Amino acid sequence: MSKQNLTKLFLDLGAFVALLISTAPHFTGEAIHEWLGVALSGAIVVHLLLNWNWIVGITSRLFSKVAKGQRFNYFLNWGLFASGIMIVLSGLMISKTVVLFFGLSLPQNMSWRQLHELSTNILVVLMGLHVAVHWSWIVNMFKRMFAPRVAPRIAVPALSMQRKDAQP
Repeated sequence: MSKQNLTKLFLDLGAFVALLISTAPHFTGEAIHEWLGVALSGAIVVHLLLNWNWIVGITSRLFSKVAKGQRFNYFLNWGLFASGIMIVLSGLMISKTVVLFFGLSLPQNMSWRQLHELSTNILVVLMGLHVAVHWSWIVNMFKRMFAPRVAPRIAVPALSMQRKDAQP
């Protein structure tokens, strides 16, 4: 298992858990919710960079011969990206902690809160689809990670125990 795949797995797992936690700001409080959203934004940028070769490759051959599943996955990822951008943008517009930390003040508008909630609901549904699409990769990564390590066997040619003068 490559280090990059392990990095992807743990980054994605951490981001998924952070997403689940951040969808419940009444449990975490607004400050943790907002800073977790900022951290998630950074994790998503790293996720995109780690998968950049796939993004470029699939984009270049999107309308040529490509498996239908990959095309679906491509547009699913664009949906995740668009809803994520809307969550971050609307989240900053309604922020009470992060924006103040940087010494900024933004006018409050309930439309931003509604957009934030709608985008979050869309993202949660799309994230469920994303996990379902990649479920076999996730399971295989964990199987490889927790599979018992066995020493590689060295193939030894079988030695014949027959006498030279014996009849076959």
